[in-house]
Amino acid sequence: MLPELHLPWMEISVLITLLGSIWLKFTPDRDRAYKRCIRICTLTCLVTICGWIDFVSLKTFAASEPFSLFYRLFHKNLFVVDDLSAPLLPLAALLYLLTVLSTLKTKGHSFSFSNTLISEAILLSTLSSKEPWIIILLLSVATIPPLLEFRSNKRSSRVYVLHMGLFVLLLVAGGLLSSFKDQSGTLSLIAGALLTTAALLRNGIIPLHCWMTDLFDKITFGTALLFVTPMTGAYAILRLVFPIAPDWALQGIAIVSLITAVYAAGMALVQQEARRFFCYLFLSHSSLVLVGLEMATPLGLTGGLCVWISVGISLAGFALTLRSVEARTGRISLKTYHGLYEHTPTLAGLFLVTGLASIGFPGTLGFIGTELLIEGVIEIYPLVGTAVVIATALNSIAILQVYFRVFTGTHHSASISLRARIPEHVAILILVALVIGGGLYPQPGVISRNHAAIQLIQQRDEAFQENKVSVDYSISEHKHHLTTSP
Repeated sequence: MLPELHLPWMEISVLITLLGSIWLKFTPDRDRAYKRCIRICTLTCLVTICGWIDFVSLKTFAASEPFSLFYRLFHKNLFVVDDLSAPLLPLAALLYLLTVLSTLKTKGHSFSFSNTLISEAILLSTLSSKEPWIIILLLSVATIPPLLEFRSNKRSSRVYVLHMGLFVLLLVAGGLLSSFKDQSGTLSLIAGALLTTAALLRNGIIPLHCWMTDLFDKITFGTALLFVTPMTGAYAILRLVFPIAPDWALQGIAIVSLITAVYAAGMALVQQEARRFFCYLFLSHSSLVLVGLEMATPLGLTGGLCVWISVGISLAGFALTLRSVEARTGRISLKTYHGLYEHTPTLAGLFLVTGLASIGFPGTLGFIGTELLIEGVIEIYPLVGTAVVIATALNSIAILQVYFRVFTGTHHSASISLRARIPEHVAILILVALVIGGGLYPQPGVISRNHAAIQLIQQRDEAFQENKVSVDYSISEHKHHLTTSP
């Protein structure tokens, strides 16, 4: 029996966002909808933070929710918080809050506040669940809000629909096959392969990555950012694949992810449009996270989990900065210099800080995570570790190159002020404070991610041990039947 939290924090947060979404549906005034959405996201963020503090105070590896409505209906704990998901929940809620806060009120017609809250409810439910079928269902449903924005903006969704349709099909097929009791292991192997392919597709691993660039090209920057930044593909791998996949399969995932990281870093260097640049930059970083997660060693897994948190925070701040600049100048071309530093010096500084933090600059949150990741990978595969360093170096060159293109090189004339609004400053400064604070005092975060890594490895070992016992028992029963049969 799992320990219980003092309150059902996760159910409360999901309920707040769902009721808030309904409330905003009946709020036609955009200015009022914007203010209400900020209040709802703030309340949700505070509830998830309280849940995280409550979990830490219990000093346990996992905890269920008391007074659970779902437990009374299904007699099963659908919402469970553990060492892995505890910090991811407030991080996801904070990302939604800051994205809404930095959104211009005039964007309400293209960036739906109501649909954003629905997406947040789905994401929080996904990160709160450990049940395979619940995760599969929620990951499938999460593909619908971006599709609705494709349709509302009257943009072609063919690429997105084909890839996400294949993603859902692979998830469901893998889930069905894994539910069968297969003593030979053949069906389990096929199920693992299907689930792995689905998770890699959702994470944008090559050659299944073109949907991500199409997503950033055709819908609002905020919606695309919220769909990819939480890295639910990595979460699916840890929950659905990591416990059952053999070592050689994890090594294969790590190699494919590493190839994607280097390829995407190289592509980020040659992009001529800012959104596509950010897409490839994020793709490279998220692939590096998968490299660490598939090492299946405490050091490598801890590094991957730390980089997951640091990338989620730093690249979110980087994207919000880029989004604020785009809101003033339109789509940013990287073919020419724009010279925006004189008009937006604060955004220029925040752009540089968050960008350098994402590649592990010393004194930032990403430094320790990147160091642990490289050490964990080199410990097992020295050549692979070298490729991680190459990908990180290419990403740093790409970030500095784009900084010079956007903020330097020429004198920009503007008839109106381009300075960022206070809400935009607040949103990005909060992320910068987390990046620098986590870099100066990294111990709590590293300890938390190390506990999660050890727990995941223990669960994997227990699952393999149970499978081995089941197979040995089946073989002994078969031998006994042969010896006793006439």
